[in-house]
Amino acid sequence: MTLFSAYLARTGVRAPSGARQTHVREFLRSLRGAANGPTTVARRLAALRGLYKYLEGERLIDANPTAFIETPKAWRKLPQTLRLDEVERMLAAVDADGLGGRDLAMLELLYGTGLRVSELVSLNLASLNLEGGFLRCIGKGNKERIVPLGRQATTVLERYLGHQRPALVDGKPNEPAVFVNRYGRRLTRQRVFQLLRRYARAGLIGKTIGPHTLRHSFATHLLERGADLRTVQELLGHANISTTQRYTHVDRARLKAVHEQFHPRP
Repeated sequence: MTLFSAYLARTGVRAPSGARQTHVREFLRSLRGAANGPTTVARRLAALRGLYKYLEGERLIDANPTAFIETPKAWRKLPQTLRLDEVERMLAAVDADGLGGRDLAMLELLYGTGLRVSELVSLNLASLNLEGGFLRCIGKGNKERIVPLGRQATTVLERYLGHQRPALVDGKPNEPAVFVNRYGRRLTRQRVFQLLRRYARAGLIGKTIGPHTLRHSFATHLLERGADLRTVQELLGHANISTTQRYTHVDRARLKAVHEQFHPRP
């Protein structure tokens, strides 16, 4: 309220009870001009509404100046993605021997299929069909979907399953998980986060990333290369296509950046 009172004082209004709708609108506009986001502006407006509701209830004002002012909509944050060269640098930073073989298969699968980290760690051997080039996963809402496997992901996955995994599950022949830790038990989400950030640092990627960053990158790179939105929706397992549409905004942002960089009159 201090900011609003100071604003009113600059406009010659002595007290909030003397403010009109134009004062409130101009105050909110000044907040946006000061680089405040919609959430901050909405919070200020909510405080003003509370004040004027009280003044109205006490009959200290004739009309509520906030009555017909709409709450600003929050911006939808664009998902963070990696450029293709960043993905390649991160993958190149993985030593394919020992546990690195498991990690490379894991990262290739995350980027090559767009799996959620929960889907990755819950993946079982029975869900893989490497000969057919696809896997079956259970996503949100216990919904099953079939996801195709690319050649690169299939190659490193076959290598891991044929060499590193047997050594890791030695003595635990009935372990169903595809990705296991050094003790032969199912890998956890937390460990996947740790490994991904380690390889991002090794690949000299300055962004703070997680497994979902690779999922975002998977979708964005497909759309950049002309993939159909409905197909990407199916691959990601989105129930609503509006969830998938946010990746088109990432692509538009990239197009705008390219336009500004190369057009003679941006």
